[in-house]
Amino acid sequence: MKAIVLIPGTTTVCLNDRTEPQISADDEVIIKVWQVGICGTDREEASGGRATAPANRQELIIGHEVFGLVEKVGKAVKKVRPGDFGVFTVRRGCGNCLACLNDRSDMCYTGNYTERGIKGADGFQAEYVVDQEQYLVKVPETITHLGVLTEPMSVAAKAIDEALGLQKSRLRDIMEQESWLQGKKTVVAGIGAIGLLAAFVLRLKGADVVGLDIVEEDSLRPQILKQIGGKYINGKHVKAADLDSRLGQIDLIFEATGIAELQVQLIQALGINGIYILTGIPEGTRQLLNLTGDLMKQIVLKNQILLGSVNASYAHYEMAVDLLAQAHEKYPEVISRFITDRIPFSDFQTALRKHSPDEIKVVVEWAKN
Repeated sequence: MKAIVLIPGTTTVCLNDRTEPQISADDEVIIKVWQVGICGTDREEASGGRATAPANRQELIIGHEVFGLVEKVGKAVKKVRPGDFGVFTVRRGCGNCLACLNDRSDMCYTGNYTERGIKGADGFQAEYVVDQEQYLVKVPETITHLGVLTEPMSVAAKAIDEALGLQKSRLRDIMEQESWLQGKKTVVAGIGAIGLLAAFVLRLKGADVVGLDIVEEDSLRPQILKQIGGKYINGKHVKAADLDSRLGQIDLIFEATGIAELQVQLIQALGINGIYILTGIPEGTRQLLNLTGDLMKQIVLKNQILLGSVNASYAHYEMAVDLLAQAHEKYPEVISRFITDRIPFSDFQTALRKHSPDEIKVVVEWAKN
């Protein structure tokens, strides 16, 4: 079979022949890959950035946002059968810490986890992939056109779910967790794929959503945001630290830019009892010492929470599938515009190296659906 292979630490990415995987244990599932999404991590890897090959190997099959058709199952598999659709989760636990021993590798304490297509384990950019049933999340046939969005949606779902859990804990005598976002003013900074998916989640939960980015208002991403009832602010014209002066009390900020300076500036706009979610990972190691005494005083006096969130648990993948189904039901035409570029696997270099002006989500297609 064909697979897209990287030599980690280099810009060498090739289409190679690999042995087609077979069922080797009763709990395994083989997926015929239909689509694999491309994100910033894939492009960072292809540019020579962070990536680790499996042990005793020099090459890594990339790709972690998979969606496909169940082709074969081991005789002990009960969750799916051939003809069903699904995705595999990305992270595999260290096998030692309390989090990983309780199926929460997304919260691994040791850092010795592996991640398919990223760290120490081959990914999904191939014609077929195999894994254990415990890592497979079923996707209903009604949203097969959105299934490839499950992994990025799981990131947004987890982060917002964690925020709601924290607010429920500390505001339990004031309001219920599920109603906390109703009518609340929220800001999504960076309306790329993760940020826009977060906007969908927040709107589905009744929040007032304002997107912040630096693209023109008449471009695709702000238009999608407005079509689901959000508002848009161009960061070229409004300082992040002044957003509260313009918008009033901001209850939640969802950051998806990965720009360290902006991440710090946004803290200044957060309101009383607010929660600030950070999902972007800044590049480089340049020091940024902008956390002044006044800013730290604000965090204390306004009862604010800064929450970093990465990866997702199995439960959050299931939550992501449900949220995609809800988005499809409420905003069918809008969510269907989310995948902007569908590129055949033979032209994978275009997917990795080029950006179209209105790009949201690029997918590499391995099979016609």
